[in-house]
Amino acid sequence: MPADEAGAPAADPTAVPLPSLVLDVDEAVFNDIVALSERVPVVIDLASSASDASREVSAVLARLIPSYGGRLVLAKVDVDQNPRVAQAFGVQSTPTVVAIIKGQPVPLFQSTLPEPQIAAYFDELLTLAAENGVSGHAVVGGAEPEPAGPKHPEAEEALAAGDFDTAESLFKAALAESPADDEAKFGLARAGLGRRLIDADPEQLIAAADADPADVEAAKAAADAEVVSGNPAGAFDRLISLIRTTTGPEKEALRLRVLDLFEIVGPDDPAVAKARTKLMRALF
Repeated sequence: MPADEAGAPAADPTAVPLPSLVLDVDEAVFNDIVALSERVPVVIDLASSASDASREVSAVLARLIPSYGGRLVLAKVDVDQNPRVAQAFGVQSTPTVVAIIKGQPVPLFQSTLPEPQIAAYFDELLTLAAENGVSGHAVVGGAEPEPAGPKHPEAEEALAAGDFDTAESLFKAALAESPADDEAKFGLARAGLGRRLIDADPEQLIAAADADPADVEAAKAAADAEVVSGNPAGAFDRLISLIRTTTGPEKEALRLRVLDLFEIVGPDDPAVAKARTKLMRALF
């Protein structure tokens, strides 16, 4: 009798069995990693054991990847021992972190970054993977991923009461424990938006940014106002157009604001899907 007829659960077709979510990879098995990327997004840590910065980033990646519950896999490559892999990705310095989705490379970053910023890159990566039909999850040792974490009632109550500082603090604490907590990310983004728009006039914010399109702070405020006014596409276009012309901290602040607004508007909104493509082009 077939297993499903006997009452046993059917196998999960999206599950990919692996020995670990963090894999040491060399040139001999790299093609296996490329094949894996057809089913699960793979983050490639191109590191050098001689680099303190590489060791720092590698430690963060190894700690962060498991928090995604198998939705991401980390492949660690020692570029000193595997020069052909390094050459294939055009590595000029370490650390260099890229990803592979369906065999195609996706640049991520080439420096030490705070863990929340790295997590933001991974969130973008997961959305890009889903848009390309890569939504499997790795299962270690045949075990199913852990269930989603609990809700955050205290933070939600603070948010509903307009106590945005308390809500932000609680959601940040949740993310410190679990950087992949989607509910906490959503809550934190909403709390930030509410705090920024206290006593603000959306029309005035938009008019001020229109009067000086190069003003980064005005653009961020106007984008907030456009989202709450029902024009997320306008908000995204405003910020992404500035990302193309700015550098350094201003560019990064704009990128993070776009990601915050993505969380608020939601991944199913067509404006978000279009803006993600524009954002990737603007960044790379």
